[in-house]
Amino acid sequence: MTNPPHSRDRGRPSVLLAVCLAAIILPMSFSGGAVATPAIGRALGGDATALNWITNAFMLTFGGFQMAAGALADAFGRKRLFVAGVALFAAASLALALAPSVLVIDLGRAVQGVAAAATLAGGGAALAQEFEGRARTRAFSLLGTTFGIGLAFGPLLAGSLVAALGWRAVFVSTTVVALLALAFGAPRMRESRDLDATGLDWLGTATFTGALSLFTFALIQAPENGWTSPLVVGLFAAAALAAAIFVAVEARVARPMLDLSLFRYPRFVGVQALPIATCYCYIVLLVLLPLRFIGVEAMSEVDAGLLMLALSLPMLVVPSIAATLVRWFSPGVISGAGLLIAAAGLFLLGRAEVGDGTATVVPMLVIGLGAGLPWGLMDGLSVSVVPTERAGMATGIFSTTRVAGEGVALALVSAILADLMQARIGGLLPDEAAPAAGRIAEAAARIATGDVSRALSLLPGISRDQLVHSYADAFRILIYVLIAITVVSAIVVLACLARASDRDAPAPDAATTASAPLDCDPA
Repeated sequence: MTNPPHSRDRGRPSVLLAVCLAAIILPMSFSGGAVATPAIGRALGGDATALNWITNAFMLTFGGFQMAAGALADAFGRKRLFVAGVALFAAASLALALAPSVLVIDLGRAVQGVAAAATLAGGGAALAQEFEGRARTRAFSLLGTTFGIGLAFGPLLAGSLVAALGWRAVFVSTTVVALLALAFGAPRMRESRDLDATGLDWLGTATFTGALSLFTFALIQAPENGWTSPLVVGLFAAAALAAAIFVAVEARVARPMLDLSLFRYPRFVGVQALPIATCYCYIVLLVLLPLRFIGVEAMSEVDAGLLMLALSLPMLVVPSIAATLVRWFSPGVISGAGLLIAAAGLFLLGRAEVGDGTATVVPMLVIGLGAGLPWGLMDGLSVSVVPTERAGMATGIFSTTRVAGEGVALALVSAILADLMQARIGGLLPDEAAPAAGRIAEAAARIATGDVSRALSLLPGISRDQLVHSYADAFRILIYVLIAITVVSAIVVLACLARASDRDAPAPDAATTASAPLDCDPA
């Protein structure tokens, strides 16, 4: 149930503008933080692990609190949660702009992620209450477009701000946009909530977030401490225990955040493979490539941002093309084909020489084209493959899989790259000249975050050319890993989604259509 509507036609444009303004800063915060990381490292220092957390802390809390934020929006009010989320986001961004150390930035980014989850959950749900029918579809289409704009131009905007005003300007800009969203939307947005909601599942939230945090922390620490070190093994074990408790809790509560019975639908399982695949063939590149261009290839932040347009611009048009193609092909076939195209683009990227930025343009365009096909369909698929009455739960699970998966993917890919670099650095040094293992691990992690200068200071006797060549070899092997994950995901998608099933794919009706746009998160 929701509160009765009032006369609100005049306020709808302001509400839509507010939610779109809030939405555009979410992908900009994700990609902008990655672009600013090398400059932050130069200005404030900090070890490689701390610099990794600049991006990972944001994604971890953003993904970890998705389901909890949805429950809070229903129980305590969509407008209330949206306003609180945007206000907290603005405050955290301002604190980041004034941060004196990398540790403070890491903590601020974690708070930003919580605020982003609240903003997305409250804003999407509030928007659904303001619009109905085709107007709702158009509103959410515009919201999706703003996400595409944030992805496409976020790296360029961040690079320009870093080059002109310094890295702190990146966070000042998000503060300003968040305040504008509050000014436009809060006065005219009406309050609504689910009167049958029971509140937040505190134990489920704690165990899910704990499992995700412990697992991500283990991945980040593994290159430095070793995959078999007591710390890393203990973290993985604790993450598994927390996950098991979460599953047990959700199987027993009356209104679970995660309804495990949805996984009996094969097509629902296939849909979950789509955000996982796009994490590894697209999202991780939004972080890895700016670090490579700026840190390893010594490009300026502006040049790196311009080059990244080749990867992100297809997201402005390809999802609409995918929506048109469903007239002739099934969404599963389109999505699977798109993933295979992205895998081909990854192969081309792996063959591009490090140091020749222009050689990455065509591969990035191909990757963006391929990833854009499932990107334009998977939000609708997430609710169309389950019974209508369970569409809301399906969007919550899908959104969590997408955002939490991005954080895990970033941590895993960074750990693999650092491990590959360790092996290559060790091969460059004769035994009698090799520094302590800890210094090699630190140098490898530095290179993975684009800090070649600091890595060279830790490795006397190794030239920059040798390090760049080693990075190129490691990056190429990492690309093969990403290709394998993408191809396997494409096979799962084709197997589960290529053909419709009356039992697994109930036809969407008005209720399903209304729920479909509620998850509009791109990153």
